[in-house]
Amino acid sequence: MIPEEDQPAPWLRGYGGIEADIRQLREFADRLAAEVESNYAPHLSYIADDMSAQVPNPCDAFIELVTFLHAHHETQQATTDMVYAVRGATGHLAAAADRVATQYADSDAFSAARAVDVQRALADPGAVLPGGRTPMLTDPTGPESQRPVVLP
Repeated sequence: MIPEEDQPAPWLRGYGGIEADIRQLREFADRLAAEVESNYAPHLSYIADDMSAQVPNPCDAFIELVTFLHAHHETQQATTDMVYAVRGATGHLAAAADRVATQYADSDAFSAARAVDVQRALADPGAVLPGGRTPMLTDPTGPESQRPVVLP
């Protein structure tokens, strides 16, 4: 009998099981990791350079510009965080697929693999590709800004 956690959703129970080819899972993991490392990660430094372009520190009397530049900085930082997070999340998926493929490489995966093993692999925070840190951008309107104030 199949344990309840490995059963499909109740509305899918009549459709049968999901079959996975472990060799293809291994190939998927390898290709996904290679794609991230060779075609995504090398471009992150260019994005960081573009996002960290120097912006003048506005005069506090021009409150609309100060507010705009502060909102612009927050949006830039959030965008940079997301762009860098894609690498980690995609690497995490590749590492989890690799872990499941390795675990079931020498077994009959159609009968041995369990849904809980896949869930554990995806939940493992250590299953990631090595990556860089998200750069912290400088707020031109903040107190740490060392640039001179531009008067209107």
